[in-house]
This record gives sequence, C-alpha cells and structure tokens, in this order.
Amino acid sequence: METPKSHYIVGVHITDRVKHVPSVQEVLTRFGCLIKTRIGLHDVSDQACSPNGLLIVELLGDQSNLEEFSKALSAVEGVDVKSMIFDHV
Repeated sequence: METPKSHYIVGVHITDRVKHVPSVQEVLTRFGCLIKTRIGLHDVSDQACSPNGLLIVELLGDQSNLEEFSKALSAVEGVDVKSMIFDHV
C-alpha cells in the first residue's frame, strides 16, 4: 500500500446544529467516498446539549478535493471551515 503524500484535514464548526446539520450532512454524503476519517465533537451534559458542533474530517485524494469539499461546506449557512495540509517529506 502506497503512503499518501499529504494528509488533508478539515475542521468544520457548525452553529445552530439542529438547523444547519441537514445541509452539512448532504455535503458529507456527496463527498463520502473521499472521507477517510470523521470525528464529531460537541458539548453535552445531563442538563443541555450544545447548539454548536465541530467536525474533524480527514480526506483522501489531493488538494483539489480538499478545496472542492471546503467550498461546498463553506456555502452552508452557519458553517465555518478551516483546513490543514501535512506534507510527508
């Protein structure tokens, strides 16, 4: 198995999860074959569930996949996207 040349990581901050998650899920489904790892984080306790959420996504492919995925998520209201690229030397 060939080692990837880079790791493409996308952080997705979602405000008002109940309202915006369906649109985010649509993007995740559309890019599902490129998603290697997906971790969802949000604050929760016995009394309350946070209205905001954070996803960390690792993508397969190349930088153009990262850019297309990030652009699609950024188009969703209430979503802020940050990306990181770790190159193997």
